[in-house]
Amino acid sequence: MAKAKEGDRVKVHYTGRLDDGTVFDSSECSEDDCGCSHGPMEFTIGGGEVIPGFEKGVVGLEVGEAKTIHIPVDEAYGERIEEMVAQVPRSELPAELKPELGQQLEVTQEDGQVFQVLITDMDDTTITIDANHPLAGQALNFDIKLVEIA
Repeated sequence: MAKAKEGDRVKVHYTGRLDDGTVFDSSECSEDDCGCSHGPMEFTIGGGEVIPGFEKGVVGLEVGEAKTIHIPVDEAYGERIEEMVAQVPRSELPAELKPELGQQLEVTQEDGQVFQVLITDMDDTTITIDANHPLAGQALNFDIKLVEIA
């Protein structure tokens, strides 16, 4: 039977957990509002569509084969970078924006680059935004099962 290799388009079921066992995402769940992906994830190995450690974990699997992988921080979303956290005066926000703790915002830089930030703190005069990926600074664990090699 064929084994997954670089360049293959694959479909994978997965459950992602933090080191403390907390599930942060899964392709398999039964509730419509669980925040899960509902169905296998499809990507090309080596295409940079998923984090490097996840790609490496799929290489060599046969269809139907499953395993658990541990992905260190540097092969996941990298270390948290404190310089990516900033306080913004409320006076600089668009008047129609009603910021809420935990809200995601889209920010456009002067060069036109767009990225997501998360409101992590706020008071009467400022909001604190964090541009780090929510899983930055954490090692990740995945139960993966190769469903298909296209």
